[in-house]
Amino acid sequence: MAKLDFGGTVENVVTRDEFPVEKAREVLKKETIAIIGYGVQGPGQSMNLRDNGFNVIIGQRSPSKSWDKAVNDGWVPGETLFSIEEACEKATIIQYLLSDAAQIAMWPTIKKHLTPGKALYFSHGFAVTYKERTGIIPPKDVDVILVAPKGSGTSLRRLFVAGRGLNSSYAIFQDATGNAFDRVVALGIGVGSGYLFETTFKREVFSDLTGERGTLMGAIQGLFAAQYDLLRSRGHSPSEAFNETVEEATQSLYPLVAENGMDWMYANCSTTAQRGALDWWKKFRDATRPVFEELYDSVATGNEAQLSIDSNSKDDYRVKLEAELEELRESEMWRAGRTVRSLRPENA
Repeated sequence: MAKLDFGGTVENVVTRDEFPVEKAREVLKKETIAIIGYGVQGPGQSMNLRDNGFNVIIGQRSPSKSWDKAVNDGWVPGETLFSIEEACEKATIIQYLLSDAAQIAMWPTIKKHLTPGKALYFSHGFAVTYKERTGIIPPKDVDVILVAPKGSGTSLRRLFVAGRGLNSSYAIFQDATGNAFDRVVALGIGVGSGYLFETTFKREVFSDLTGERGTLMGAIQGLFAAQYDLLRSRGHSPSEAFNETVEEATQSLYPLVAENGMDWMYANCSTTAQRGALDWWKKFRDATRPVFEELYDSVATGNEAQLSIDSNSKDDYRVKLEAELEELRESEMWRAGRTVRSLRPENA
């Protein structure tokens, strides 16, 4: 394990140089990994593990769209694709990758297959951190571990296929066997992590829920909408408003930030853009800090978790979700986005 110094804060990290995939395969050579759930994270993690040479099976309900997707991805019913119960029975490591709400509903089935020495793996700290609300309390004689890729399963898979990696956090909630560290790091390398940084289940879910509601999704959509609506109200065309708000950010500037950092992006923009950005960024920081404080407190008290549990467990959740997504999809800004994307050179 390496130690990285981030300006005085030292973190434990594991890189692929010190823990290569060959070592990960050796650690898990006698293990059977069952991926339970084939939704957001399941496909990417399972296919990366399979391509890296690990013994992987899928547990999924049938009939279902996810079962059909697994078959299309090359999983074979009766060989590598089973019912959830059968996969859990065969597994020594159960990767519990259902949605948070589905994990609550399926827990009685999973728990009875957690015999001594097995490992229970999560990619989100939600279920264990909020155990009073979820009822998910693992037995004391199994390892409870976490690898949380910092992105969607789709991104994890795309980067893996491109020969790259997506950074992940890792955590050990319970080390019943004495091998939890080797197991979790080997799995993290196996699913395609770039490097692994240490966290806890609690810190993972607090940062994750804040990020999703903040700069990863919620806040960025709010900022996009505010600027787009302002430009439109001041007479700018949909094309101009969308290009200046979203297209230039996602296609030109954000990739520069990803490559070399914000300062480098500033240095490679016009002097007028530099001056304006430097003058205004602290105003946006100060304006939004109270909202982030409110958000983090809502996460820390469990309010956000309860809202998710209550909403996602309702029978009409999918119907209401689709209505909310349609509102986004059919807003003028994102209708303009569809047109702009269709005009990109690669789509022309």
